[in-house]
Amino acid sequence: MAMKWNELSDEACPVARAMSVVGDRWTLLILRDCLFGIRKFDDIQRRLGITRHVLAERLKKLETAGLLERRPYQERPVRHEYVPTRAAKDFIPVMQTMIAWADAHLTTDKAPPYRILNRETRDPIAPKVIDANTGTEITSSSIWVESND
Repeated sequence: MAMKWNELSDEACPVARAMSVVGDRWTLLILRDCLFGIRKFDDIQRRLGITRHVLAERLKKLETAGLLERRPYQERPVRHEYVPTRAAKDFIPVMQTMIAWADAHLTTDKAPPYRILNRETRDPIAPKVIDANTGTEITSSSIWVESND
């Protein structure tokens, strides 16, 4: 049965479910900014050049999905910041791996807007996906995909 975009959140496929939350043009960039410390509406809007309406929709979507928590940081007028939850922080390795993949396969002459460094050594991070059961790196040649159909 074909998957419809608006029904992906109920799919058995984990990729489809993830895409239902982070799979549009803006959501992943908003999540990136919040994870990297840019958490106020106006700051996110200014940095991304996104319309206020679209930003409000995507923030609400991330909040509803449990990736961001809206917290007040000012009372008059009331203003909120968007704080990453545990679920969002668990997405950091996925994002780091996406960044490494893009740097390797979607090259550009432009300098990246940020570098991801090891907190202690300040050396660049080179992500690697490891099988927790075996301790070995997961590669295209090390996996077998078995359908449950």
